[in-house]
Amino acid sequence: MTLVSIPANPVPEGAISGTIKTPDGAELRFARWPAPAGRKGTVCVFSGRTEQIEKYFETVRDLQDRGFAVAMIDWRGQGHSARRLKDFRKGYVRNFSDFETDVETFVREVVLPDCPPPHFALAHSMGGAVMLRIAYSGKRWFDRMVLSAPMIDLPGRATSLPVRLLLRAMRLAGQGGRYVPGGNDVLANTEPFVGNPLTSDPVRYARNAAIIAEDPTLGLASPTIAWADTAFRTMHGFRAADYPSKIRQPILMLAASHDTIVSTAAIEEFAYHLRAGSHLVIAGAKHEILQEQDRYRQQFWAAFDAFVPGTPLF
Repeated sequence: MTLVSIPANPVPEGAISGTIKTPDGAELRFARWPAPAGRKGTVCVFSGRTEQIEKYFETVRDLQDRGFAVAMIDWRGQGHSARRLKDFRKGYVRNFSDFETDVETFVREVVLPDCPPPHFALAHSMGGAVMLRIAYSGKRWFDRMVLSAPMIDLPGRATSLPVRLLLRAMRLAGQGGRYVPGGNDVLANTEPFVGNPLTSDPVRYARNAAIIAEDPTLGLASPTIAWADTAFRTMHGFRAADYPSKIRQPILMLAASHDTIVSTAAIEEFAYHLRAGSHLVIAGAKHEILQEQDRYRQQFWAAFDAFVPGTPLF
């Protein structure tokens, strides 16, 4: 399966892409890039909701410059992986455990046979929530995890009990495929830059919008009730007092001080109770730290380089 290339966002050299199928029949798109000659180690990149492999081409190059091979998938229901609903714009998943199935299939079919060890995970937002579930379950596919603005909770009372009960009731009433209340079919990254909650970098924002303009089928609009129901149950599970303390996986969390998508306070509280974890709040950054201005991205990469073994040039 081909990767979408545009002048502002060309495919990094050496890409190998294709599809794999999960045990429950979901077809996933993957891409991988080899490590530079004489270097070892692979970073597996896991995107957030609405995102696709193409959005992380710059990140792929950053990791290649550090001497790593890189591998990615599109989650089921987004990018060019299989979508369960006829309307491709609707963000849908039956259960967050399905994303864990995606990771397990990816590791078994792509990472272990074709990507040099050691293996590390770099995940953003929703991808970070999936990695926490995997770490909690005790699966040690990755030596270390770096989580960018992980979706541990939402700001304010967005995931309060009344909201969760409403979503559950609507889903049980057969409305799981509808947009969440207040949602719409506008594709993410296509709205005006001014006032956007994702990044303060106009060039990178325009680049990501151009990717969707080139191929709208890569995009995703508002979440469905089913996605929100299972996502909110996952975030509620993170609140258990012993959840972080049961994780033995070394984890670094990077949060953004100006994040209005996920709760930075929840990230700090969760990280405080990790046995083998640490965190850093990047002052001034918005939610998508890797899509931010260079002054914020440089802080991210400095923390990454200090945490992940194998970057001697940095």
